[in-house]
Amino acid sequence: MRKLQWKIIMLFFLSGALTLAILFITQQLMRLIGKEMWRESWVQSLFYVNRSLQNFFGFPVVATVIGILLFIGMVLLLSQGTIRQINQLMLGTKRLARGELDEEIVVSSNDELGQTAVQINQMAKQLKLSLAEERTAVQSKNELISNVSHDLRTPLTSIIGYLRLVNEDQYKDEVELRYYTDIAYDKSLRLGRLVNDLFEYTRMGYSPINRANINLVELLGQLAVDFSLPGQTDQVKVVFTPSTEKIMISSDGDKLMRTFENLLANAVRHGKDAARVDLNVSRDSVHAIVQVINYGSPIPQQAIPHLFERFYRVDESRTAQTGGSGLGLAIVKAIIDAHHGTIHVTSNTEMTMFEVRLPLQAVQ
Repeated sequence: MRKLQWKIIMLFFLSGALTLAILFITQQLMRLIGKEMWRESWVQSLFYVNRSLQNFFGFPVVATVIGILLFIGMVLLLSQGTIRQINQLMLGTKRLARGELDEEIVVSSNDELGQTAVQINQMAKQLKLSLAEERTAVQSKNELISNVSHDLRTPLTSIIGYLRLVNEDQYKDEVELRYYTDIAYDKSLRLGRLVNDLFEYTRMGYSPINRANINLVELLGQLAVDFSLPGQTDQVKVVFTPSTEKIMISSDGDKLMRTFENLLANAVRHGKDAARVDLNVSRDSVHAIVQVINYGSPIPQQAIPHLFERFYRVDESRTAQTGGSGLGLAIVKAIIDAHHGTIHVTSNTEMTMFEVRLPLQAVQ
């Protein structure tokens, strides 16, 4: 039997016991009054009325009515705490319905009413958190639309402008025509990369992780070979240094390939002056550790906390020239988070290192 049911049973039992006690005391007082003051006319009238009612109805009417009234009074008196708590629950649900989520219901018992108050408080906190997350999501969506609109409009405006010049024959000769079409082509390539990166980033929000046991050393080795092919990295050499021949992890190979492609491309692009990028892989007891190191210009310290934000660029002019969308590192962070891994960046005058730690076993 539940606590509230026991509480109600005890309430009625105690009310009945107090009522019987009061009636017993009243009866003794009436007898005392009858012995001491039996000659008084009002006492004789009282006893006469009581006897008449008892003879007419067949039971002690006065004692019964007094007992019922006393019992009701005792129930109301002893149930004040429970009634007060029910009223608090009602007020709490009304505040919740009005959207007032800051004020909690005071929990004064551990019975079902107290548990209900706790659950309402938890529901209010969860609803408040959900509303905050919804506001953040709306703000994030608006920022994404604004950033995408800006980044799509810039190359698209150039493409339309140069193609308009070609369409209206506003060029001197074929050389100038070729110059206009080359610019329009380059801008269209940048637009294509931006659209692809944007699609990849948004897809990470609902695309499942298709895990399989893969050899991370083999995956990175293949990637290093691809970046070392002639014409791929503008004479930048990718040096791959594994600590062992095999590091098996449970992960999505395609998504990890995209992750380290982005990191290597970023390292090659910003470290090309040093003509070398190091790709190291090792492991500890629980993690596979991948380091992508370039020896170009350092990243400003104030920029490091923002590197993985959407559309964030350390150098707007340089990124515009190289065609970066500002989404590459955001995609990297999303994929690593989906694998329950971490990524850490250190940068100084000697080198810039992106260190990725991935769990060897899938995290449930």
